[in-house]
Amino acid sequence: MLALVLVGSNFLAYGTTERVARRWGAHEPAAAGNVAVQANWVAFFIGTAAVLLLLLLAPLLCSLLGARNGVLNVAVLYLRISAIGVPFVILSLAGQGALRGVSDYRTPLIVAVAANVINVVVEVVFVFGFDLGVAGAAWSTVIAQAIAGLALWSRSWSLTLRANVRRPSWNEIWPLLDAGRHLLLRVTAMLIVFTGATSLAARVDEETLAAHQIAVVVFLFLALTLDALAVPSQTLVAEELGRDDSSTAGDVAARALRMSLLLGGGLAVLLAALTPLIVRGFTADPAVVNQAQVALWFLAVTLLPASVAFATDGSLIGAADYRFLGGAAVGYLLLVAPIAAVVLVVDLGIAGIWTGLLVWMIARAVVNNQRSNHVLGRAGRLT
Repeated sequence: MLALVLVGSNFLAYGTTERVARRWGAHEPAAAGNVAVQANWVAFFIGTAAVLLLLLLAPLLCSLLGARNGVLNVAVLYLRISAIGVPFVILSLAGQGALRGVSDYRTPLIVAVAANVINVVVEVVFVFGFDLGVAGAAWSTVIAQAIAGLALWSRSWSLTLRANVRRPSWNEIWPLLDAGRHLLLRVTAMLIVFTGATSLAARVDEETLAAHQIAVVVFLFLALTLDALAVPSQTLVAEELGRDDSSTAGDVAARALRMSLLLGGGLAVLLAALTPLIVRGFTADPAVVNQAQVALWFLAVTLLPASVAFATDGSLIGAADYRFLGGAAVGYLLLVAPIAAVVLVVDLGIAGIWTGLLVWMIARAVVNNQRSNHVLGRAGRLT
């Protein structure tokens, strides 16, 4: 439940980054400050609503997910305590977006590392020192989230001070919410794809499910690596468009795409070569090892179109092409849905599941690249 709330709120970081960067690039610091201020207001409204709903509906939500008896009691306790940290996490998303919009990526990194270290230390003290159990684990996370949220909010203060509109302004808030609904649609469609793939694996057998989960964990780790190029592309493309320089924005997008392809290709070769070692780092079960190796070899191939899809995602977010990203994500989902039916009927196993994910990623890469060419012009082309 917490993950759904936070993933659904991630639009605040993306939308704020693009809008701040565009105004910063246009040499409009007051307008950039206005965006940062309104992002904080959006974080306040969403955070307040989320914490109240989670506190009130915790028993119902946990029951709907299947929790019963002792598990239900512990789940409700954890969810209600953790809900207190949700407003701070959403505030940190607004702060990250504002700082990224002015190309400050160092501060969010430092804050994230420091908050996680604090979380680990406090959790060990609360759980093992004070014997607080699940409550201690939840409170330690809340403390770390509060520190991170307030740190990013204070660090972005220099930008918000430039604002000339400090009260909530619907004219400034609506574009963030409008971007949010399209980005939420995109994230939801992507979650359905991965959830559906996991559901298929679970319906095959336990070994297939275990192998699939190993591949998904490795994919998520590598995806974050590729995102290291896609996220700054959002800022740089938006800045150049703010300067009304679409040619340079296209050059930035093309450069990010080339670098992402090089990185993705290198990671693919490395993953293919190290697959046997990586799999055995997770399990010694022979049946799981064999299937996980197949999944990771498919993943190695998938990294090439993924590098294109991720880089162009970043460029299109920088160009504020949110409507396309949301609609296209639904299209990709509909494209691979028939593959899921074939996998179940024909019993294609782990290879069939990851063939579907490969097709999904290829579709994202091809369509996104064409869209990037259209939005950013010939300068945005790979060659």
